[in-house]
Amino acid sequence: MKKVLIINGHPDKESFNFALAEAYQKGAEKSDAEVQVINIRDLSFNPNLQFGYRKRTDLEPDLLDAQAKLKWADHLVWIYPVWWGSVPAIMKGFLDRVLLPGFAFQKRENSLWWDKLLKGKTARIICTLDQPAWYYQWFNGRPSHITMKKLTLNFIGVKKVRITTIGPIRLSKEKYRTKWLQKVEELGRGNK
Repeated sequence: MKKVLIINGHPDKESFNFALAEAYQKGAEKSDAEVQVINIRDLSFNPNLQFGYRKRTDLEPDLLDAQAKLKWADHLVWIYPVWWGSVPAIMKGFLDRVLLPGFAFQKRENSLWWDKLLKGKTARIICTLDQPAWYYQWFNGRPSHITMKKLTLNFIGVKKVRITTIGPIRLSKEKYRTKWLQKVEELGRGNK
């Protein structure tokens, strides 16, 4: 049985991102996958990595729980809106505080290289935009895709990362959103 962790990075529970997370979860549960969810907005933590990696900041209980869920999962599903070419601030703070040396990666002594500590997992990124997906790719260079896939997930050992980009959302009609909810539920059913 596949273990799926859905991480929702949108700070507004009324957002379309929450509907997408529910659709993916519904599909994954239909496939008999074991599913857990992290809604970053509901966690109690300081998003500021105050001392960088120079000095350890104790993890709050919600972040310790998030780390346990990340270790537990086979497949990670990251759902978030692209804001200013990146992830929302609360999600960036979550990444900074949770994906720490000794947990997600480990720098090698006297080396520029590191060990990837979350190997063997797969991931799906589902992000929403207020511009067409083709425009984000061809004119803006997909900065959040590169950051999340290569500079974050690949860096910690998650090799197979698929990306679903949905946009534009802001001016979208009900029919468009319903179509995407159905597609995302299918992704969940296939645990992709």
